[in-house]
Amino acid sequence: MTTTLNPSGTAQRRSLPPLLSLSEAAVARLRRLYESGEQGRLLRVSVGTKGCSGLSYQMNWVDAPGAGDEVITEDGITVLIDRQATLFLIGTIMDYRESALESGFVFSNPNEKGRCGCGESFHV
Repeated sequence: MTTTLNPSGTAQRRSLPPLLSLSEAAVARLRRLYESGEQGRLLRVSVGTKGCSGLSYQMNWVDAPGAGDEVITEDGITVLIDRQATLFLIGTIMDYRESALESGFVFSNPNEKGRCGCGESFHV
């Protein structure tokens, strides 16, 4: 373990990347969702076991933060992160993409070591 000391001789803490960041497209889509059918609810992002690579991103609407949820607020949009997902998500960017055949939220996660062929699951 390496410790960096500042000039006063005390340990210097390294800053951590944000737990989860939202792209402009994700903020815009969530804003539309929050203002329409999901008004008064919050999106909770979690990681569960699923698929051939072992883990998958899960998103659910909830009425209030749960015990231990991390609260992320970006450009006035709030997203909850399940406590058990925090170690898997550090530094992740949540985006929203639309194409001719599909649309949805996608995650760019620097912790991922691989994904299954269909893209439904990942491993760290």
